[in-house]
Amino acid sequence: MIEFIVIVESGADARTATKLAERVLVEKVDWLDEDNLQYVFQWSGLQNGTQHSCWSDIGKIIDEAKEQLRFKPPRFLGHDRKGEPLKADGAISVKVLNLVRFLQRTRQIKAILFIRDLDNQPERRQGLEQARLEQVNRQPLLEIIIGTANPKREAWVLNGFVPLNQKERQILEAIKTRLTFDPCTESHRLRSTSLKEAGRMRNPKVIVEQLTNGEMRREQQCWEDTDLELLRERGVHTGLLDYIGELEQRLPALIQ
Repeated sequence: MIEFIVIVESGADARTATKLAERVLVEKVDWLDEDNLQYVFQWSGLQNGTQHSCWSDIGKIIDEAKEQLRFKPPRFLGHDRKGEPLKADGAISVKVLNLVRFLQRTRQIKAILFIRDLDNQPERRQGLEQARLEQVNRQPLLEIIIGTANPKREAWVLNGFVPLNQKERQILEAIKTRLTFDPCTESHRLRSTSLKEAGRMRNPKVIVEQLTNGEMRREQQCWEDTDLELLRERGVHTGLLDYIGELEQRLPALIQ
């Protein structure tokens, strides 16, 4: 079966990124629906039998591939074909792609999703794009899709938050008053990582927890049920619009 590899920071990132991709495919491919997705392709990690791989595990996964699969990575040069040093995440992404090329010998891997929180480090996306450029015109076909959340995944969740009842509307209005802006339409402005009082109100994780009451199912509704057009509209500055655009451009042709 066709496989799409998923590289993420966490399981929550994987759930968000893959569900968004499935929604785009159902929207763009006429004969596809949620019920037959499972018969068309599968989400996978680098290791057989997994549904995603985490950035923090890449080194270990490559070492295991060397030992168990006799993977011999090419000599790593540390720069792109133009001689430019690889930016943050560029080096590890090149190593992942070298392993995927090896795995394509025995697995029907057609695409890979690189999903990353920018965490106020725009060079992360630059590095991912450098790695992708290194694969241009290489065979067999491998679509490389980049999703970078600005500043982190929770900004995408907030882009999809629509109050369902009066209580949620009141909570959102109180947050908007404290922030002096709407955290759902301008979630890219929530750049704090602090849990202390001074910074927690600009921490997107804190805002998501307050709006969803810490309930994962309510959080999931933000990317599973909110209209894709609204996600595109709100996601201009968070990287969500760009991610949906990459999905639209690169995935549908692989299964049509």
